[in-house]
Order: sequence, then C-alpha cells, then structure tokens
Amino acid sequence: MRKAISVFMTLFFASNLLLAGCGGGESGGGASKPEVKSAPSGGGKQAVKIGFIVKQPEEPWFQMEHKFARQAAEELGFELLELAGIDGEKALAQIDNLGVQKAAGFVICTPDVKLGPAIMSYAKRNNMKVIAVDDRFIGNDGQPMEDVHYLGIAARAIGEDVGKALYEQLQARGWPVEETGVCAVTYEELDTAKERTDGAITALIEAGFPESQIYKAPQKTTDVNGALQAVDILLVQQPDVKYWLVCGMNDSAVLGAVRSMAARGFTHEDVCGIGINGTDCIDELKKENPTGFYGSMLLQAKKHGYETAKMMYEWVTKDQEPPLDTRTRGILITRENFREVLKDQGYEI
Repeated sequence: MRKAISVFMTLFFASNLLLAGCGGGESGGGASKPEVKSAPSGGGKQAVKIGFIVKQPEEPWFQMEHKFARQAAEELGFELLELAGIDGEKALAQIDNLGVQKAAGFVICTPDVKLGPAIMSYAKRNNMKVIAVDDRFIGNDGQPMEDVHYLGIAARAIGEDVGKALYEQLQARGWPVEETGVCAVTYEELDTAKERTDGAITALIEAGFPESQIYKAPQKTTDVNGALQAVDILLVQQPDVKYWLVCGMNDSAVLGAVRSMAARGFTHEDVCGIGINGTDCIDELKKENPTGFYGSMLLQAKKHGYETAKMMYEWVTKDQEPPLDTRTRGILITRENFREVLKDQGYEI
C-alpha cells in the first residue's frame, strides 16, 4: 500500500512540474507572472538611449533644444531621455541616472562650466560618451577643455555679423557719420558677452566707422532694466549724438537701450538696434508701430538640439566621431521676415 502511494505522489509532482515547464501561467499561490517588455527599435532590438540634459528647462531656448532632439530621436529611431540639471549636484546625479538606464551617451548644457572635469569623470565611470552644447567645459587649469566634443555659438562671429548689419543700415539710412554714435551695451564679466560686443565693435571699425564715436555702456545686470540704466548714463554723457546704432550681448541689452532712448525722444528714425538671440524680441517686432529695435540675430536652437542628438546617435551606433569643435551662426530677423524665419526654425508665434 505504501509503495502504491509513493508511486502515485511521484507521478503527481512530475505532472505538475511538466505543466509548469510548458508555461502553465501560474506559480506558487496562483499569482500571474508579470510580463517584462523592452523598448523596441527596428528589428526588435533594444532601443539606443541618449540623454539630453539642460540647465534651465523652463527657458524657451532649452525647450526648443529638447524639441529638436526629440525630432532627431523620432527620425533616427533612438530613445531620448530629457533631463534637467539646474545645478551641479543635480546635473551629476542625472548622469548616474542615465548610467542606471544604460544610456550610451548624453548631450549636456552644464549649469556651471567648471563642472567639466567632474562631468567627464561621471561619464567615464558610467561608460558614456559626452557632447557639450552651448557652454564649453572649463578644466581645472581654467582653460577650455578642447578634448571634449562641443557644439556652441560662434560668439565673436555673430557679433561681427551684427556690426556689419548695423553699418549697412547706417549707409541705407543716409545718416551723417559725424552725427552718429554707436552704443555698445557691454557686460565684460562674461566671456561670451564680451566676444559678442567686441565682434560688433571690430566689424564697425573695419567697415570704416570712427572708433572715437563708439561708446560703451557697461550694464550691472544682464536684463532690460540693467541696460536701460547703463544707457541713461551714456546719453547724459553724449548729448550731441543725433543718431544711434545699438548693439549688445543679447536682445534684452538692446531693448533696454531702445527704451532709454525712446524716453528721450529718439524714434525708429534716429535709432537702429540689433540684438542677439531672436526669441526675446518677438513682441517688439510684432508692434504695429516700429521702434528703434530693428532686428536680431536669431540663434539656431534647431541645430543645437537636432544636430547634437544626431551626432551622438551616429557616434554610438556607427562609431562616427563628431568634430571636437562645431560653431553655429545667427540669422538676421527683422519686422519684415521674422514670422517666416521663426516658422522655418520651428518656433510657434
């Protein structure tokens, strides 16, 4: 009898094991096993993951970078991980986060350029490739890290383009040179800002404008109000100037100068200002009546987002290493063409 029971139990457990091996769908306690899915790409393979970290995700510029990086991801078939690194601690934590998610590499606009060595160290320990965008890493020696792949703005060249465009407007308007001054709203504590205004000044001098009639208005803060206050002082110092050409580090600098001049009776017939950025002046260009703000050099967020993401994808999938240093120029937008150009660059206005 005992032998019969033993045989019966052996057969019973063997049959249960056989059913489990054939995917019977139940295990101990009757609970269903969770189904594990991976993000597929072409051919059913695991999608390549690429991170894109920005320092100010609430700003339109960085939102546009993410937008165009997403476009690259959709077209090329990789998974984009959009992240914010608003300070050093968060930026470094995001790199480890990408490592946990098995990202192959990342693009980053660092919140602090001096984080460069730390960023590269974190990337190395997570076995990820890096492309710096917008702001170039600074090494422990205080110099740019030229061995880190970088896509940024050709600051001085963009400034030179501003200077050339201003001189063209001077000629087109027929203003007497001896009655015209250049107002350069400066913020020389920031290298990029200095490169832009120095570039504009150099281009004007090379075009033939008298250096003695170029006046700097140092701003204490980099907003519209800071520029307005700086130019208020300059206008008191230079009461004999009848016509003004205006340049600055960005749109806000030029807008502040135009506001200051308008308060003293200058109009669009006496003032020609060209900013840099192209996104902070849209309301000004939309105004029914023209102001002294003539236009702006629109920076190309489309390239900064799309191209860096594409570069990273081709680097990790095809071993096509990008250039170490890539620079972008601006596109001049004015009241006449800003809607068309912004639409082409992916902006909704």
